[in-house]
Amino acid sequence: MLLPAAMFNEPTMTPQQPNDVSASTARLIALDWGTTNLRALLLDEAGETLAERHTPAGILNVQLGRFEDALRSLCADWLGDPAVVVMASGMIGSRQGWVEAPYLQAPTTPDAAAAALTRVQLSRGAKLHLIPGIACINGIHAEAVDDVMRGEETQVWGADLPDNATVILPGTHSKWVRCGPSGSILSCRTWMTGELFAVLSQHSILGRLMASGAGSAHAFELGATRGLHAPELLTTLLFSVRTAGLMNRIEPHALPDYLSGLLIGAEVAAAQRSGPERVTPIDQRHDSSASVTAAEISPCVYLVGEPALCGRYAAVLGLAGQRSVTLDGALAARGAWRIANAAGLLQPGH
Repeated sequence: MLLPAAMFNEPTMTPQQPNDVSASTARLIALDWGTTNLRALLLDEAGETLAERHTPAGILNVQLGRFEDALRSLCADWLGDPAVVVMASGMIGSRQGWVEAPYLQAPTTPDAAAAALTRVQLSRGAKLHLIPGIACINGIHAEAVDDVMRGEETQVWGADLPDNATVILPGTHSKWVRCGPSGSILSCRTWMTGELFAVLSQHSILGRLMASGAGSAHAFELGATRGLHAPELLTTLLFSVRTAGLMNRIEPHALPDYLSGLLIGAEVAAAQRSGPERVTPIDQRHDSSASVTAAEISPCVYLVGEPALCGRYAAVLGLAGQRSVTLDGALAARGAWRIANAAGLLQPGH
């Protein structure tokens, strides 16, 4: 039984896309289903977007595990055509989601993901194909530390990046992903920067002196510079958020930006100094008398995520001497399309 539509937020349609798409042109429903939001894109055989909808029906907002109800509430009309493939990436395939899609161990490729899809039988004959996440082991000093990502790998594969690219996906849990040849993902490393900002600004003493208001680029740059120069002193620097407010060195409305700068700066500095996915700043690759070719200064770090947050990371990377490019577009949907192709799901008569 389907839940009443009121149980879920009304889906939002992308204004530029029509709602009455011809079923004959649609081949794939690509779902980017995370913790708090569900985004659905309808694609044709070439991977072009025909329509888009989204709703705050992330896995934490779906009651009693009624995921199919949430899906049909968003796009029941799209599910009526049995020739349309349904694929999902993100936390919907986690242990807290619909069905757990086991992790692939890095290094891995889109072809390996296509061969490891987890299938969920829906009512009325349709099937949902869950894209697996990726697990890797990072060496930290002499220790082996597990890391995982789920959803970000599909965005990386949708970006169609050059070999050996480094991708940063800022967010609640920021991911640094190291790519290899032919679309392979070699490793990832997670930084809890976004969650730390939320906890510290909302649930710690650091937030007591903060106020809402216009942001401060100067305070952000000050925090970023300090975090870049001394990431090992981060917990001491975090307390300076409070003392800067107490001593009236930073205005209350600017303290959140100062905190943000500290955290992102420390993340970037630590990532540049450690691990196989490290990115060497351009100004450290040559002595002052050496010439730099165009190939050497071409962007080698790619940012994927919410534009304003990517802008912050781009600014800090710039302070660290690192060039970056921010990517836009429906990368998760494009990645799902690539995996569906690799799995042979979009072939005629499948």
